[in-house]
Formats: sequence, structure tokens, C-alpha cells
Amino acid sequence: MKKQWFFAFALVLSLLVGAVGVSAAADVYTIRVGHTLAPTHPYNLGMLHFGELVSKKTDGKVKVEVFHSSQLGSERDLIEGLQLGTVEMTIISTAPLAGFTPDFLVFDLPFIFADVKTARACVDSEIGQKMLDQLASQGIKGLYFYENGFRSVTNSRRAITKPEDLAGIKIRTMENPIHMDSFRVMGADPTPMAFGELFTALQQKTIDGQENPLAIIDTSAFYEVQEFLSLTEHFYSPAPVLMAKAYYDKLPADIQKAINESLVEARAYERNLLDEMNASLLDTLAKRGMKINKVDKEPFIKAVQPIYKQYTGKIPAELIERVKNFK
Repeated sequence: MKKQWFFAFALVLSLLVGAVGVSAAADVYTIRVGHTLAPTHPYNLGMLHFGELVSKKTDGKVKVEVFHSSQLGSERDLIEGLQLGTVEMTIISTAPLAGFTPDFLVFDLPFIFADVKTARACVDSEIGQKMLDQLASQGIKGLYFYENGFRSVTNSRRAITKPEDLAGIKIRTMENPIHMDSFRVMGADPTPMAFGELFTALQQKTIDGQENPLAIIDTSAFYEVQEFLSLTEHFYSPAPVLMAKAYYDKLPADIQKAINESLVEARAYERNLLDEMNASLLDTLAKRGMKINKVDKEPFIKAVQPIYKQYTGKIPAELIERVKNFK
């Protein structure tokens, strides 16, 4: 009888412990963050830092799992994942968001920002916040803009010193109409391609070149398959951090507050990483064999002016002027 009572007591105790475990587990909020870039890119390091911050602020109630290098799919896949509830958060380029609101295209206009300080101030202003808020009707919570940076051209054929040098260059671009039209007007042959396919295409020389910020050129090892780097800095690429709205809305107010505070702190961390990398990467890439040249941007700026005329109307003219003249 004593043995039977002991086993019965042990069974009840184990059930109670299990119930407590389920209750504790229910208090933990897991946020899966997907992006397409390398584990050493500031995107990834910034999201890892966000995870550390929000875990500390919530006493471990929020757990962040970061999936880099397109492990959860392309940027389009990640946006759909937010809407379907299969992923909680992503950090992406603005290009895929133009389908939701054309306002995002304004940041893709060539040479619209003169420097990174102005670009950051603009995307962090009510101009950028209004764009993020417009995603709510699509089931997406727009949170903040992180950064990818100014994009420059690499290729395996020749140095690009003037727009005419791009003639006949088959260059990979994102699936972004402004990016494609901008290169087309300069005589290049723009070829949209998923980022995950890019290195192999460059390696096999099915395309001649690509355009990306220095941090991506380095962390994606494009220096192994590209000889020339021309510092055109033609587009600025902000990086919106987005969350599944249904998931965000169900979170307790204190958890939402901790997420927002942590993202703001991690944004400064991510941008600082980019600044540090950009300060040293030209020397690093040169040592890795790239032939690097600066360019006079004025001929390039002049060459792409038809793009502004072409997209005024598709992008509100007032918005273009506000961003161009932002101070």
C-alpha cells in the first residue's frame, strides 16, 4: 500500500511540475527574425544585439532567433511569412515594399541623398514613419529603419569612371523598377536576380557585375569573383525592420515597449558597425585584390535625371521634393 501511495504521489507531482513548465513556457515569446545577408553583416549582428537587449529588458521573457543567409527564404518569402504568421520579424530592403505603397520607391531614386547623415535623419523622421505605418493594412507592423548603405558598382570587365563605361555591362539588380531603369538609361543591361543566386552567377560569368554597399561586397566575398569596384554610391538603401502585425498586437504592452526600446538601441549599434566597416573596407578590399576607383558623380547624376521625370506621378511629386530637400 505504501508503495502504491508513493507511486501515485510521484505521478501527481510529475503532472504538477509539467503543468508549471507549460505555464512558464507560455510566458516566453519567441521572435524568429529572417534576413538574406551573411552572418557577419551588420544586419545579423544588429539583430543578435537586439535579441540580447530585449531578453535583458524582459527578464528572459522574449527569445530572439536570427536566421541569416536566406535560411527562411528570399525577401518576398519573408514578407509573405509575416502575413501568414510563419515568421515574426524581418529586416529587408525597401524594394519589395513598393507593391504595398509606391512611396517606398522615393528612397530608391538615384543620388537623392548627398550623405549618410541626411539619409538617416530623413528615414527616421515622420516621412519614413508614415511609410512604415502604411503597411498596417497588409498585416505588417513597420517598426524602424536600419541601414544597408550606399551602393556602388563592381564588375569583372573594366573600371567604371563615367556613365558610358556601363554600356554593355550585364549587371545584377534587385527586382526594383527604378534600379533597373536607372542602369538602363546609362546603357547597362540590368538583370534582376535573387540575392542568393548572385555569387554563383558572378562566378560563372553569366553576369558581369552587381551593385551593393561595401559591407555586402565584403561579407559576401564578391571580391573573389569581381575585379573592379567603382565608388558610384548611386543608391542609398535603408533597411526596414518589420513584424507580423497579428503577432505584435497580441503582445502585452510591456513586451511591446521593450521590443521598441531594444530596436532603437540596436539600430544605433547596427549603424555604428556599418560606419566602422566603411572606414576600413576600402583598404581591406584593395588588399584582397580589388581595383578601386572613385568617380566624379556629376556625370552620373546628370545621366539619370530622366528617371525623376519618369517616376514623378508614380511617386508623389511632393514627396520627391520633400526627400530631395530634406535637411
